[in-house]
Amino acid sequence: MAISTLSSIPQIEKILQQAFLAPFIERLSRPVVADAVRKQVACYKKCHLQDPESHPFSLEQLYHNIEQGCWLLNQQRLQRVVNGTGVIVHTNLGRSPINADLWQQVTEVNTHYSNLEIDLSTGKRGKRKGLLQQLMQYLTKAENTLIVNNNASSIYLLLHELAKGKEVIVSRGEQIQIGGGFRIPDILALSGAKLVEVGTTNITTTQDYLDAITDETAMVLLVHTSNFKIRGFTESPDVKELANALPEHVILAVDQGSGTTTEQMPDEPTVASYIDAGADLVCYSGDKILGGPQSGMISGKDALIKQLEKNPMMRAFRPSRIVYSLLEELVVRKLNQQQEGKGVAEAKSHADLQLLEQRAQELADGFNDFISVVQSEMTVGGGSLPDQDDPSWSVQINPSQPAYQRSPEKLLAVMRQWPLPVIGVIKRDKVQLNMATVDASEISYLRSQLAEVLL
Repeated sequence: MAISTLSSIPQIEKILQQAFLAPFIERLSRPVVADAVRKQVACYKKCHLQDPESHPFSLEQLYHNIEQGCWLLNQQRLQRVVNGTGVIVHTNLGRSPINADLWQQVTEVNTHYSNLEIDLSTGKRGKRKGLLQQLMQYLTKAENTLIVNNNASSIYLLLHELAKGKEVIVSRGEQIQIGGGFRIPDILALSGAKLVEVGTTNITTTQDYLDAITDETAMVLLVHTSNFKIRGFTESPDVKELANALPEHVILAVDQGSGTTTEQMPDEPTVASYIDAGADLVCYSGDKILGGPQSGMISGKDALIKQLEKNPMMRAFRPSRIVYSLLEELVVRKLNQQQEGKGVAEAKSHADLQLLEQRAQELADGFNDFISVVQSEMTVGGGSLPDQDDPSWSVQINPSQPAYQRSPEKLLAVMRQWPLPVIGVIKRDKVQLNMATVDASEISYLRSQLAEVLL
């Protein structure tokens, strides 16, 4: 009986012609959907044959399983989400969003052929940098700048090219680990450089560095602590003092990290300040505070940058024309002091508190006790400015109301399944959406979705 019932399941090709699968084929591709259908059919047959009473045959149930399987696959596609976390540069949510005007401005150069590696004045092969090298000179005061895929690539490249087989001195208080298991000691070992530790967790002096220098020392590396701060009884060397004291054969490299240039970020030294203090090379991200696409930058002395450019790994690390064109447009706007030149971190961390409160009130209006407006904090995130939290406003969803018995964790799960997924946080056992990272254009959508769930 079970066999004859299962034999009525249509062929895979017939199932693929069902109307409910058309949107998934468009989103996921026909081969991916076909494979998902095969897996669901096989799973359904197996369950039915093993226990027909618990899994009675139902073509409707099979189609429901197929639809759910395709929906889960669709969730894996890159898509826009609403960031309600209050973390401006959120690594899990794509870090810094690109300014829409910048993106629109470079659309044509990226959807047609471009002069990426041709000199239009001579017709001969040119360099990828275009105008970016000159623009970065004005922005950072450095002689030259090299662009790579990300800041981790920057660190690896300079260590591999300039310190392989030699000693690199790093303070014990700066041997950090950032997200994804990226550790400074590990990247030194991978590059072939030899780590020399100096100082203590909380105190490292200029003399500590000088005492550790030998004929085999290639570099002193100062590392941005990224996602933590050491407070209290601490001491670190003045960069200018250290630069002046180092022997000529020792390179002073700084992992500045965040990419702060013209932005108003308290207690965050700019790239230019390190260059002015005498650093030979400064590494930093192009997408955190700077506000561009994900990329890494190395600014500093021309001779060292040119040496890095000749490293065989540059072929693997060099970014695409999309990155170059976006950075070029961003820096032009930044030098012209235009609003589009501000990175999302600067723009949002200096947002008008009154506007954020109004946005929260607009979202909460009409939901009675289900949603309340509360004071909160925003943070830059992304391994930048770990000590800086700025005031913000949030809406707090109260699922403990008698008419709505759903835990905060379950509510967050529901919100992630909305057509435009929403990512919130749990504070004080309540779901909160922070207005610092919620766009004004997203309020009406949030109201309509929350009304379906709460009201």
